[in-house]
Order: sequence, then structure tokens, then C-alpha cells
Amino acid sequence: MKKTSIRRATLGRLPMYLQYIRENVNTDTVSASRIAKGLGLGEVQVRKDLSMVCDAGKPKVGYETKVLKTCIESVLGTNESTPVVIIGAGRLGQALLGYNGFLEYGLKILAAFDNDPEKVNKEMFGKMIYPMEHLKDFCKENGVSIAALTVPAQEAQKATDFAVENGICAIWNFAPFRIVVPENIYVKHENLALSLAHLNISANS
Repeated sequence: MKKTSIRRATLGRLPMYLQYIRENVNTDTVSASRIAKGLGLGEVQVRKDLSMVCDAGKPKVGYETKVLKTCIESVLGTNESTPVVIIGAGRLGQALLGYNGFLEYGLKILAAFDNDPEKVNKEMFGKMIYPMEHLKDFCKENGVSIAALTVPAQEAQKATDFAVENGICAIWNFAPFRIVVPENIYVKHENLALSLAHLNISANS
């Protein structure tokens, strides 16, 4: 099944299923109900998601683990390396630049971009930090269409507009600001402060 025919919500859950299978399943077969229970998700939803990416499931048996894993990896493209850039080379941007765990999910951070003259044209973790004006040429030369946005809130929309104008069509937004993008641009918001607040509430309730 083509990736474009799979619902966006389903695609968003596939990395969770793949991680669960990789880390918790050591049997020859695995069922949708086991995955749902392990992740605290609805069984019906998981069953529908898996049926969209793999048609090898059997009633009362489930899926051959290797086959299901291969199907999910194929849809996610984890056997390939999708290039990604970071916009904003502050502490968070630098942390992402040095993290190699994205490779397990088919994403490869190539470089970072920033406007700070003290940061640009320097190498960090074996990758370069370039001036923002180099973004368009770099993305074109390396086939980049995904960016992680790690700039301050007051710079987020400006940086977003610049990224979209220069070929970026998917943004992982770490900035504490709700950016506005055209309808054809995909955005995944990541609010670290909010996530920590939820943990704090849960731990002290």
C-alpha cells in the first residue's frame, strides 16, 4: 500500500507500534490486541491501523512478527535515510544535532542553520552549522523537505515562513509558539514545557 493512501493519524502511530515490536516482542507472532494493551491504546484502532499497512494478519493468530515489522518499516522508510535539517542552533538544536537515534526511524540530521555569526560556519558533532541564507541551496542539493524548528518563540513564525519559502514542507516545531503554515505544509508541535507540566501534575496528584 502506498504511503499516501494511509491516513495521517495512522502514520503518526506507526512509529509507536514499531518501537513496541522492536523492544518487547520476541515471539514468532504478535496480535493487535497485545500491541494495543502494551501501548494503552484501543484494540479496534490498532487493528485498523495494522490492516492498512499489512494484509498478512490471521484471525486468532495475529501477524508473523518479522512480516509485520517489515511492513511497518517499509511504510515508514526506516531502511532509507530521509534528510532533515535543524533551524536554530541553540542548546536544543545542538542536542538534536548530536542525537543519532533518529536513524532507527529513517531520519538523518544533515546540518543546522542559524543567524548567529558566533555559531555559523562551525562544525558540531561532525555536522555543519550554516547561515540561514544557505538553506535554499542546501535543501535543493540534498533533497531536504523536513526541518526541526528550535528557535525562540519570537522568531518562530519568521523562521517558519522562510523555511516554507525555501522548500520545507514538513516542520517539527519545538518553539513555544503556534506557527501558521499553508494547508499543504505538515506541522508536528512538540511542547516540552507542557509535557513536563503534565508529568509534574501526575507525579504530585
